[in-house]
Amino acid sequence: MLLHVTHPAVTAPVAVDPSGQHGPTRRQARGPHWRRTSANRFVPATVDPTHLQQRIVEAVASVPEGSAVTGWAALGWGGARWFAGTTATGQLLPVPIALDDHRLAVRRPGVLACHDWLFDGEVTMVDGVPMTVPERSLSFAVRRARSDRAAVGLIDMAYAWDLTAPDPFWLHLSRLGGRPGIRRARRAFARAEENAWSPMESVMRCLWRETGRPRPLSNAPIFDLAGDHLLTPDLLDPVAGVAGEYDGADHAGLEPRRRDLDREDLYRELGIELVTMMSTDLRDTTAFLTRLHRAYGRSSGGRGSLRWTLDHPEWWVDTSTVARRRALSASERAVWLRWRR
Repeated sequence: MLLHVTHPAVTAPVAVDPSGQHGPTRRQARGPHWRRTSANRFVPATVDPTHLQQRIVEAVASVPEGSAVTGWAALGWGGARWFAGTTATGQLLPVPIALDDHRLAVRRPGVLACHDWLFDGEVTMVDGVPMTVPERSLSFAVRRARSDRAAVGLIDMAYAWDLTAPDPFWLHLSRLGGRPGIRRARRAFARAEENAWSPMESVMRCLWRETGRPRPLSNAPIFDLAGDHLLTPDLLDPVAGVAGEYDGADHAGLEPRRRDLDREDLYRELGIELVTMMSTDLRDTTAFLTRLHRAYGRSSGGRGSLRWTLDHPEWWVDTSTVARRRALSASERAVWLRWRR
């Protein structure tokens, strides 16, 4: 596929050009200054093959016309933080390419070619690169997720970056009939949240719900009775007065630990039981579930103390849904969506 990419950080692969004007000559292509990306496609040897957008372009340039980037790659093209195309250990994932039922593509490393037919209108051009629309890209990733929890996390993060919203995503799922993975996608849709801020929050919420307890609120701001913002816990059961926080690597060090201790003290003052999930809890969830059970056992009902409220004061800007976030101005986004940094 010949591409006319407009993304400033990407170099589109080119074919051999006997004149040397639009690509390398055959002799140049065999030399050290050019790198072969696929059959008769080359980029300068200085181009980084591990750069996210470059990987995507080199993958789609190797497949037939009519194909399109999909899955994590289409979702991550614009810089959505949690679609970087790597595993937890940093290994590069193959770039998924959607092909219709009648196309063949040569297999090559770094490309996942999928014969899964496309509906009309599901392919769009972004920066000169053909990509499936977000709903199709997300359903592709979700239907192939390794677990229900992972599928929920994918939907959460697509919502978090406003790539799609519940209504259009459900409409897309309703068109897929009995395609492989559709049951997992529908289960994950029912458990997803528009206001989760990280994949680990999604995991913690899934574990929380699997205990049979009520669905906690995601990133619901807590205010004092004068309307001052106090805390925004990752998860909150406002009836029981139990909050959940994920403690990842960014909490290491003296200053982050001091802030965490201050938050823990404030939770106690408000009469809210705090349960913390550590990164090590992912290997064995027993410890976190035990802490959650004990937190509920200690709780006495968080709102009975009348020390705090979830009612937004007039000055607060609600960003809890995709629609509300999309309606923000650029200056409002800089203030109210700082968690995306």
